[in-house]
Amino acid sequence: MGEFTMPSLGADMDEGTLVEWLVAPGDPLRKGDPVAVVETAKSTIEVECFESGAMGRLLVEPGATVPVGTPLALIEPAEGARREPEGRGKRQKHPVTPPAPQEPAEPEPAPGPEPAGGDGEVGGTGPLIRRLAERRGVDLTALHGTGPAGRVTRADIERAATDTARSPRVRATPLARRRAAELGVDLASVTGTGRDSVIRAEDVGGAAPGGAAPPPPPPPAAASVRPSRPPGEQAPGMRQAIARLMTRANRDIPHYYLSTTVDMAVSMDWLHDHNRRGPMAERLLPAALLLKAAALAAREVPALNGFWTDDRFTAGEGVHLGVAVSLRGGGLIAPVLHGADTLDLPALMGALKDLVTRARTGRLRGSEVSDATLTVTNLGDQGVETVFGVIHPPQVALVGFGRVADRPWAVDGLLGVRPVVTVTLSADHRATDGAVGARYLTAVDRLLQKPEEL
Repeated sequence: MGEFTMPSLGADMDEGTLVEWLVAPGDPLRKGDPVAVVETAKSTIEVECFESGAMGRLLVEPGATVPVGTPLALIEPAEGARREPEGRGKRQKHPVTPPAPQEPAEPEPAPGPEPAGGDGEVGGTGPLIRRLAERRGVDLTALHGTGPAGRVTRADIERAATDTARSPRVRATPLARRRAAELGVDLASVTGTGRDSVIRAEDVGGAAPGGAAPPPPPPPAAASVRPSRPPGEQAPGMRQAIARLMTRANRDIPHYYLSTTVDMAVSMDWLHDHNRRGPMAERLLPAALLLKAAALAAREVPALNGFWTDDRFTAGEGVHLGVAVSLRGGGLIAPVLHGADTLDLPALMGALKDLVTRARTGRLRGSEVSDATLTVTNLGDQGVETVFGVIHPPQVALVGFGRVADRPWAVDGLLGVRPVVTVTLSADHRATDGAVGARYLTAVDRLLQKPEEL
């Protein structure tokens, strides 16, 4: 049995707050499935499970803040996954099987005292009733028994199973179901925004009449678990995280800085022609060209694409660009364009839009905020012409792009006005020297002169 632990979603993350479980005990899991929502100092992120199996016991309640590495839940092996109740699914590994022996007629629970309620016992139900409910996929806790003293009978289960079969099951997270019950919201009327349209707690809140206040924080699940931070401290938390990381970067990393100005006339002409001929949905922004050039140059100069750890440089496996995104509420986060050097421009543009949108709405996943090998910051849309950034440890470089602006520019001895952009490089002097950085900026310039090859 494996453990699902609080992941590290960045070099600056020491702890995280579990916001919501997206699965319930017994749910089957595939590697890569998002299983929980975690709030870090910088953002709210969906975290994935990295092994297949079935969700076992949940060890931490939503609302609790725990250190990185704390077990959040147990993952049972695949063969321990909860079997689908008969009649609900169609998957059968052995279609030709001898008929199962008939169950003995289910006796109605006899009136009279039942054994003291054990774990999972509801309304004095006996083991036969519980087994029948499990086979038919009926939640005993949701039934009102019609038997003596309110006991659940076989007829109650059959009736509930029939009702369930008539109405399709609404897909919702456990927290969303609890919120719906608290607010009196019919889940069937709610549009889910989670993966595969699964209804999440905030969807329920939005569907409640007049909106709904956020759920109250539940009590801590264990003595080692600290309560969640009050909402009013979220922004300071982000500033504190950024402060810690940047202090560490400036203290530990000996930066050197280079810059160059790149003539963007060819790139902008190509971009305008591309956008004029293509459909609206496939139009590109200059940022797509700049990011692709930065990624290809990193592939050419791998000494700037990797990590400084244990007093040595380790090259990154692939070019994974962290893209600095400013958040509307303040602060920033750097989601990752994995394999940016391998994406064509439309795919890179689409991935960039998607990441920026989800970064600003707290919909990033854990794999999308880790493993960046080089970070790019682009403040051109803010009107900035030059930006010298601080390296995000343990990376060894950061690339900055300013605004594409018209400036006087001499070509072949003739002065004219052309669009140009200032490209900067902040690099770790422990890993490289200025000559390596200069080679990188030269590569960016050369690549931007042939936009059709990006």
